[in-house]
Amino acid sequence: MAARPPQNQEPGLQQGHNIQPDVFKAPAEDVRAVSEKGSTSVSTDDASPNDRPELVMPRSWKFTAIALVCSISFGAAWSARLAASMKSTIKKELSINNTQFALLEASEEFMQTALMMLSGVVTDRIGGAAAILYGNIILTVGSIIIAGAATGKSYQLKIFGRIVSALGDVATQIATYRAFAGWLAPSAGFATTVGLEIGIGRIGGFLGSSTANIIAKNTGNFAWTYWVAVFVSLFTNVCTLIFFKFTKKAHNKFAPASDAATGEVLTEKNKRFDFHKVLELPWTFWTIMLFSMVETSCAIVYSQNATELAEHRFKVDAVEAGWYSSLSQYGGFVFSALFGALIDVYGHRLSWMAVCGFGMLLSMALINWSTTTGGVAASYATYAVFVRIGPVVIIDGIRSSMWHQDVFGSAYAAKITMNNATNILVRIIAGVVQDADDNSYHRVTIIYVFLAMSSLVISVALLIWSWFAVDLQLLQYTRKRRIARGTFILERKRRALEETKGRNRTIGTYCLSALLLYVLGSWAAYFWGVATGNN
Repeated sequence: MAARPPQNQEPGLQQGHNIQPDVFKAPAEDVRAVSEKGSTSVSTDDASPNDRPELVMPRSWKFTAIALVCSISFGAAWSARLAASMKSTIKKELSINNTQFALLEASEEFMQTALMMLSGVVTDRIGGAAAILYGNIILTVGSIIIAGAATGKSYQLKIFGRIVSALGDVATQIATYRAFAGWLAPSAGFATTVGLEIGIGRIGGFLGSSTANIIAKNTGNFAWTYWVAVFVSLFTNVCTLIFFKFTKKAHNKFAPASDAATGEVLTEKNKRFDFHKVLELPWTFWTIMLFSMVETSCAIVYSQNATELAEHRFKVDAVEAGWYSSLSQYGGFVFSALFGALIDVYGHRLSWMAVCGFGMLLSMALINWSTTTGGVAASYATYAVFVRIGPVVIIDGIRSSMWHQDVFGSAYAAKITMNNATNILVRIIAGVVQDADDNSYHRVTIIYVFLAMSSLVISVALLIWSWFAVDLQLLQYTRKRRIARGTFILERKRRALEETKGRNRTIGTYCLSALLLYVLGSWAAYFWGVATGNN
């Protein structure tokens, strides 16, 4: 009589793959035991396995680390939004048009596309804490140059200052989440922590965005807004230095954390550069990248113009418009941590992507087709809720899709590089469209609708595809199911890195090459805009 197949076999695993049936029946306790032992067979930290301390890091230390990172994010977001919510004021004071303003914004994104991938690899090597420290120092230097440019009303010097700031921003954007990836595993607090950090950052951004024009109006000189940003940046540097020393002490005193499902040891930094692991990023990672390309860029470009758009649609001054746009962008900050906790416990990352895509489309449709003040207000309110889902589910989805945690910095760098390339293209096109439409927002909002519609289509397609693709189903796992299926995840990893390694590396090479071509295309648009003054 033929042997009966295991009843709990996962879809997509057919006979002939040399897997023992009992591999799927490993109890969660066995997997937790692996985690508690803190296996060091695949460690990439600077210390050798025999030199590692055996003490398990208490939760109080992890909470302290999270609080310090949130303080850094709060200060950084406050400083950044002080300088970024004055589009109409900047255009007036510097006597520039929308295309020139778009080029000002694109100059920073150009540097990010040029250096972000390199920064990701370096961050994986030196660790998130060190990268945050160095990045924030450079950011402060850039903010001083920008403040000086505002004082002298120099458009060219302001561009230079934005480029210097971008060099620091390149490091800090990756480093925060790289640090989290070395402390927390998927479905074990990573999404919650990311959501909390984003929420705290939104509070800082709200304060910066809502008070920027108030400072400019009450002082009589818009340059004071940028000098306040310098002082806030100095506060951020102090928090960063404390976090750097705290992280160093924690890693010397405690054993590294591990993934409760797979037993993988989580590392804060690597002993060497692992370029081959970047080529082995799974195909599921690239599907999340595709969603992020349109959803994130839609949110960023919309946020950039939210204050001026509010001036046009609500017929108010820059100060009142700043409050409206701030509420839409940052008012729903409490939802970030909530969504993160829901994703950690209940999973369904692809489902949340579809919800996010639907909400973004609804908001953009209202802003494009509504002709009443109430319709615009509804758009802002809808955006305030649904924009909170995107960053959390994308960042956690990237982490959950990866086979190698120790190259998370490089993977996240690829995501930011792609988003910034898209932002360059969209912002320059949007600036030209707006200039051709007498500086109104009658035509340019259709671009927002297109990006939001694309995000919904991609997310729904991935959700349907997950019914047939086993590796996409892993992104839907709840915490309980992920721990119970730890051995199954390890088997999928083994197949990807051994049986189908050549095919997976080919896919990764093609995707990275396509990303490079996309970046070069955005550079061409940037230089064309700089040379001609328009696109």
